[in-house]
Amino acid sequence: MATREEHILEAVRILRQGGLVGAATETFFGILVDIRRRGVAERIKTIKERSEIMPVPVIVPSIELIEYLVEDVPNIGLLLMKTYWPGPLTIVMKARKVVPRHVKSVTGTIALRIPGPCDAMDILTIFGGPLAAPSLNKHRMPPATTARQAKETLGRELHMVVPGRSPGGLPSTIIDVTVTPPRVLRRGVVKVEGRFLR
Repeated sequence: MATREEHILEAVRILRQGGLVGAATETFFGILVDIRRRGVAERIKTIKERSEIMPVPVIVPSIELIEYLVEDVPNIGLLLMKTYWPGPLTIVMKARKVVPRHVKSVTGTIALRIPGPCDAMDILTIFGGPLAAPSLNKHRMPPATTARQAKETLGRELHMVVPGRSPGGLPSTIIDVTVTPPRVLRRGVVKVEGRFLR
């Protein structure tokens, strides 16, 4: 039987070849894929059975990569990063031109976070670059919280599902810092209202 480390390394190998991997994040299972691969958004749309292409959430292994992906990090963005990263807070910022069009919104923003401790973070650290990481589920269905659920839901569409479990509960909070005051787009695990927002 393969060890956890062997599963992680196999996931990285598959991602480097352009494959799709299901792995636990600190909230739910996510679909991991290299954002540099062409057709990422279309592949995810097809897999999740969405009728439209939504901006693809992206996870990164370090803050250093943020400077490469975004044009500007406002002070509130820096404060949120220092306070809640690594962890389940997704921050929407203005993307640089180097960011593939398929992971940006129509307004040119990108949704980023550094995950907390989880299989996806361990994979990300070894992979060394940004990964798309939408939730592992069919559109409008609950995200998977176990490898078994992940396989039952999307096993045929993925090249690998890393054995494991995620805690479930609430998703990551999403906050847009390209507007003043910042706007919470999705309430989740991290509560920013009252501390950083009025």
